[in-house]
This record gives sequence, C-alpha cells and structure tokens, in this order.
Amino acid sequence: MSYCEARADTSWLLSNFERAPFRYRDSMAKVFVTGMSGTGKSACLELLSSRGFQTVDTDTDEWSVWVTQSDGSPDWTWREEAIEALLNKYENRQLFVAGCKTNQGKFYSSFDHVVLLSAPAEVILERVNNRSTNPYGKSIEERREILRYLSEIEPRLRATATIEIDATAPLIDIVDQLQRLA
Repeated sequence: MSYCEARADTSWLLSNFERAPFRYRDSMAKVFVTGMSGTGKSACLELLSSRGFQTVDTDTDEWSVWVTQSDGSPDWTWREEAIEALLNKYENRQLFVAGCKTNQGKFYSSFDHVVLLSAPAEVILERVNNRSTNPYGKSIEERREILRYLSEIEPRLRATATIEIDATAPLIDIVDQLQRLA
C-alpha cells in the first residue's frame, strides 16, 4: 500500500469514533440565551423550534415564580427544581433555554454556552413598544425599569456570558449563530 493509499484509508477513524463514549460521540450542546427584555430571546427560540430544535422559554409559570426579595421587592425567578429536572432530562441532548432571572447563574455550569443577546436602548424600547406577544415594557414605569436594567444588569450578564451576539442583526443571522453552537 502506498503512502497516499494509507492516508486515504479512514477506517481507523470510524473505528475510533464508534468506540468513543456516548457522551462524546452523541451529546449536543445545551445553550442558554439571556439578555434584556426586547433583545429577541423568544423570537430566536421560536425560529430554532421551527428548525426542529428543542427549546424552552422560561418566562412562564411552569419555569418561573414570583418571590419577595429581602428588601420587599418582587422578583420573577426560576423554579430551581424545575430547571434542574429539565437540565437533567437533557443531560446528553441538545437544548436551547432562554430567560433572564436573578438566580440563573446557579445553573451556568450546566450549559455549554451562555449567550448574551444585546442591543442599544433605543432598539430595545422600540421593540417592546411594538411587540404584541408580551405586555411588558409598554408603561413609562416599565420603560424606565428597562433602562435601569440595561445599565445595572446587562454589564453583569456580559461579564458572565461565554458569547455575546449583537441582537440588532437580522433574526435569521442571530439564529444561525445560535444554531452553530448546538
């Protein structure tokens, strides 16, 4: 057998691949998509779902619950037992999860990627004003709250994200970037 013929023989590759442990051979990434309200998290999940990916938007009562913080203010946090069960169920399977909760950091180690979707304030305010799928962000008070979160919370999200995506790009481009992470 010549050198070229030997190099063209890839049977060893398939053989090694078939012997690889299941978790390395067949596992797929779990991707957490976070960001401020109006950055497009839900729209991304909707498109990913239409492409056949398993997605979970945590902005529902199934995954989140209102709690009272020590200062008396309300907080919409993850139901930790439910999130833990979800992540265990998809331990060796692909999954996209989206949300922005104060206790999400407890679960970062269960994700392969933590993606921050970000956009300028004027883009976010326009989006929340025009969307019909979520009433949050319509009132003056809520819009002020969004601006406060942008200055106080988004820098913390940025510091802990593994990847940041510019959410002013076309939705299909953002979703293509997310899909490549899976």
